[in-house]
Amino acid sequence: MTAARAAVLNAPGTPLSVETVELAAPGTGEALVRLVASGLCHTDLGVLAGGIPFPSPGVIGHEGAGVVEAVGPGVTAVAPRDHVLMSFTSCGGCDACAQAHPAYCDTWLPRNLLGGLRTDDSGGITRDGEPVAAHFFGQSSFGEYAIADVRSLVRVADDADLATLAPLGCGVLTGFGSVRNVLDPGPGDVVAVYGSGAVGLSGVIAAASRRPARLIAIDLVAARLDLARELGATDTIDASTENVAERLAEITGGHGVDKSFDTTGSPAVARGALDAAAVRGTVLVCGAPPPGTEIPVDIQGILTGKVLRGVTMGDTDPQTLIPELVALHATGGLPLERLQRRYALEDIQQAADDMHHGVTVKPVIVY
Repeated sequence: MTAARAAVLNAPGTPLSVETVELAAPGTGEALVRLVASGLCHTDLGVLAGGIPFPSPGVIGHEGAGVVEAVGPGVTAVAPRDHVLMSFTSCGGCDACAQAHPAYCDTWLPRNLLGGLRTDDSGGITRDGEPVAAHFFGQSSFGEYAIADVRSLVRVADDADLATLAPLGCGVLTGFGSVRNVLDPGPGDVVAVYGSGAVGLSGVIAAASRRPARLIAIDLVAARLDLARELGATDTIDASTENVAERLAEITGGHGVDKSFDTTGSPAVARGALDAAAVRGTVLVCGAPPPGTEIPVDIQGILTGKVLRGVTMGDTDPQTLIPELVALHATGGLPLERLQRRYALEDIQQAADDMHHGVTVKPVIVY
């Protein structure tokens, strides 16, 4: 057993509590990872609020970065002392995984969110001898150690700045991958990104690399819009003071938006994006509101060829995209430092509150 401090969610709607837990040895296909840092993501906030189901008491967190301490039976992809970033997990054997779409794995939901699909010898977490739910996104990174599914681990160089790179596992990967892999804007397109958090700003960076005709960032926080401009947005709309529909019509000359990326999870925002879309325009949504949340659609309004499409984790293979993002950061094309603020584990609840209120774009917990 390995004793470690971890942020435990005792029940949805309650503050995270930093407590001592015990981790069993890694099982088949798993590794014990000593965490150096973990990003905090809006999906974590959804679990904290009770909008996304995960058993409690439990340990969540899914943007981990650390060093492998031990491996379980059958693990050959990583070895002790390897430096790794942690992302989502998948089965590796279904059609989606075989076709390099692991975010659409047949068993994605139970493996990543529900915590119920694991090997019989999977290493678990206990607190005073009682089980604590774990294996969130195949990792549960809100602690000093994690038992991680090896398919969630991506090796990086031993000198990699793990704290800076931690957010690549979900937020940055989702935003960048969604725009590059799915939305796929071209140089003549008008692109709009709704929400300028870590996912949206990563989408702005990806879109800017395609040099679209216009790249519009929309948010409620002026400082985030300033950052979006610095990262490549040609136009910004402050939804707290401006009429978004009127400004989009003005910016596009009535043409509408060709490619929209909605990161907010708000049905009203998605409907507004659909209304503002150009003929044959696409609206891509990636936010994760509570189950049962619906987007109102005017059927007449989409008969002009408009497309509403969802995406999970940027439809990426972390083993492929994360190394590309690491390389892009190294050349200055992905300024992760501009998005981050670092917190100690004891301050993780403050980090969550700061993210919720727009004070911090991407909190990173450093152990």
